[in-house]
Amino acid sequence: MDQIKEAQTRDPFLLRILKRMKQGKKPNFLIRADGMIVNGERVCVPEVDGLREEILREVHNVPYAMHPGTVKMYRNLRPYYWWQTMKKDVAEFVAKCITCQQVKAEHQAPAGKLRPLLIPKWKWEKITIDFVVGLPRTLRKHDAIWVIVDKLMKSAHFLPIRQGDSLDKLAELYVSEIVRFMVYLYLL
Repeated sequence: MDQIKEAQTRDPFLLRILKRMKQGKKPNFLIRADGMIVNGERVCVPEVDGLREEILREVHNVPYAMHPGTVKMYRNLRPYYWWQTMKKDVAEFVAKCITCQQVKAEHQAPAGKLRPLLIPKWKWEKITIDFVVGLPRTLRKHDAIWVIVDKLMKSAHFLPIRQGDSLDKLAELYVSEIVRFMVYLYLL
């Protein structure tokens, strides 16, 4: 508290309040017997020497408080301390706390109900495709992989391609590699 009292004498805002108090214009502010400037019962914290940040850090990182959120932290500070931008400073401090951001509960409505995907009745009735791009170029100048997965059997086929291949080229590749493979399976 001595550190706060000493810093109050160097804060421009509190010096203006002190001047107005002497003129009788700031009735909410008082000077206690120990020389501390208070607003009601709350100690006025100057914006000097990082005192506000130190108070925020101490209140927020107390082990039994478990990183209180903005509202709870403000409620904990409000009975004891005062500064003009306290509410905003508390919100900014909590928003910057890495621990709070990592464990913060989601306050969004839950997503819609999950609907199961229909199971295909035949092999290769439904497929999914994806492209793996940005690979190093091979001797045959392939720099991507076309991934084709049968949804029933979960069998995956990986076809080397060039990133700039046209749809016609991909269609030819699909017929020559996948359709040929499907025909072979049906003949078994």
